Amino acid sequence: MNSTVTPSSRQQIRQHIRTLRRGLNTQQQDSAAQGLLSQCQQSAWFSHAQHIALYLSNDGEVSTQPIIEWLWQQGKQVYLPVLHPFSRGHLLFLRYCSDTLMVNNRYGISEPRLDVRLVKPASELDLICTPLVAFDNTGQRLGMGGGYYDRTLAPWHQARLLPRPLGLAHDCQQVSALPHEAWDVPLPTILTPSQTFNWE
Repeated sequence: MNSTVTPSSRQQIRQHIRTLRRGLNTQQQDSAAQGLLSQCQQSAWFSHAQHIALYLSNDGEVSTQPIIEWLWQQGKQVYLPVLHPFSRGHLLFLRYCSDTLMVNNRYGISEPRLDVRLVKPASELDLICTPLVAFDNTGQRLGMGGGYYDRTLAPWHQARLLPRPLGLAHDCQQVSALPHEAWDVPLPTILTPSQTFNWE
C-alpha cells in the first residue's frame, strides 16, 4: 500500500488481530497447533533443514510446542531467540533442548538463559520461523513493532543469504493488504493450520 497510510493504521490492525487471536478457545488453539504441525511435516523447507530457529508461543499465537517436539524426534537442532544483551534491537539464537534453563526477558517472554556456548550465529541457521501479528496476500508481515526480525532477516532480504525466513500464523491473521515501510522484510513462505503460502 502507499505511504499515505498512517502508522496508527498499523497499530489498529495489530490490536484487531491480537484480539482475534486471543479470542480463540482451547479447542480451536489445539486444532490450530495440530494443523500447523501437519503443514510443517509436509514442508520441504523443514525436511531439508537441520538447524531451525523457532519461538515459544504467547499472546494467542499458534502453539509451536508440537513442532519443536517433532523436530527433536527427527534429530534436528532447535534454537530460540534471545534478546541481545549488548546490541539493543537485535536477537541471538540459542540451542534449545528439553532441559534448557529458561528465564523471562523484559517483555515477559520465556527465553533460554544466556550461555555463549549455546549461541548459533544466525548465518549458520537454515531456517528461521518468525512470529507475526498479521500477514497479507503478498507476504508482507506485521510484527509487534520492535523490528527484531526485520534486522535479523536483512541478509535474506538483501542477498538471499541464509537463514531463510518462514512465517507461522493462525488463518485469522491474514488480511488482504498491509501498510508497510522500506525496512519491512516480506516473507517468502508462510504456513497456517490450513495451508502453505509461497511467494517465490
